Amino acid sequence: MKEDFVINNGSCHISEKACRRNSHHMLPVMDWMSDIPSDGNETDLVEVQFKNTRKGYYHNNNKLALEKGSMVIVEANPGYDLGEVTLTGRLVPEQIKKSHINLDRYEIRNILRTANEEDEKRAAEAQAKEQETMIKARQLAKSLGLEMKIGDVEYQGDGSKAIFYYIAEGRVDFRQLIKVYAETFRIRIEMKQIGARQEAGRIGGTGPCGRELCCSTWMTQFTSVGTGAARVQNLSLNPQKLAGQCAKLKCCLNYEMPIYEEASKKMPPRNVQLETKDATYYLFSTDPLKSEVTYSTDPHHMVNLESISAKRAKEIIEMNRRGEKPMTLGGKQSVVAAVEIDYQNVVGQDDLTRFDKKKNKNNHGGKNKRGHDKRNQNSKNNEKKHTPNNN
Repeated sequence: MKEDFVINNGSCHISEKACRRNSHHMLPVMDWMSDIPSDGNETDLVEVQFKNTRKGYYHNNNKLALEKGSMVIVEANPGYDLGEVTLTGRLVPEQIKKSHINLDRYEIRNILRTANEEDEKRAAEAQAKEQETMIKARQLAKSLGLEMKIGDVEYQGDGSKAIFYYIAEGRVDFRQLIKVYAETFRIRIEMKQIGARQEAGRIGGTGPCGRELCCSTWMTQFTSVGTGAARVQNLSLNPQKLAGQCAKLKCCLNYEMPIYEEASKKMPPRNVQLETKDATYYLFSTDPLKSEVTYSTDPHHMVNLESISAKRAKEIIEMNRRGEKPMTLGGKQSVVAAVEIDYQNVVGQDDLTRFDKKKNKNNHGGKNKRGHDKRNQNSKNNEKKHTPNNN
């Protein structure tokens, strides 16, 4: 009996038709409608994935029995290409909408047939040349003085064409470069410019959160990320911590920003001071998610920090507008200076140096002496009790 759920070296199979994630897969799709009976109106469109994040949509005009993981031969210009089926059925049109693909302008080619061993062998031979070709391509681009970086090379399944993915800050005139590439590699050349985020998605990796990069697992559209997202979330503007593997600001900075923006609307104004009968307080920091604000008696330094709720701060602001001043802010006093905390051993409450301490033999001898004296005293008392009275 075939297992429905298998975890093996990081790969996940949840119902063989629904999810097939392997270590070399990027942008996987969970087909949650795989077990739902067909209504007879399913589309013949099939999603096919090639190297890394490159995907395409093709017609299954030959009515081939395809499922996730099937290797197929598809039409290309020129020749043919080899790819893996990653999605079939009713979710394919939804994926096309998600990718913002206009079918009126998108040329949908056909799936020719399923791949055989000869096709896979030929594709593997072409793929084995990609690393060497990329290194040589970088050297040729540098020799021509072009301000560009060849990030990846992808050979077509039949080995007759290669796509050179490059990164450049501006426009690059690579007409001469294409001629040099064609003479050197003897293949058809296609140049495709990508961004730094797309390059990170194609290469893949693990982020500081411990998970695979979002750009290589589920993100298909990239939105701009600014330092304003870090300021709204009160994050330190440290480039080393805010930048991802693409050397750009992390895309995840945009994930929680709407929540912080909504919570920040409930916070008191930053440029308004709080007046009490004993001092004037200036806003030092805010915590929108806790709805808490911290005030200092000095506008530039941490002096007498006191944290109160945003609701309480607004109440004091309203009192000051009426000409009233409370006795205190009414919050909890924050400790600014470092407080030394004695070491507390919670593992058996044992001292690590307990075996290094020398035993005090005097104490041991003293105990014996005291015990001996006590026995002598008891003996004397007993003798007194049993002494006959001569009188």
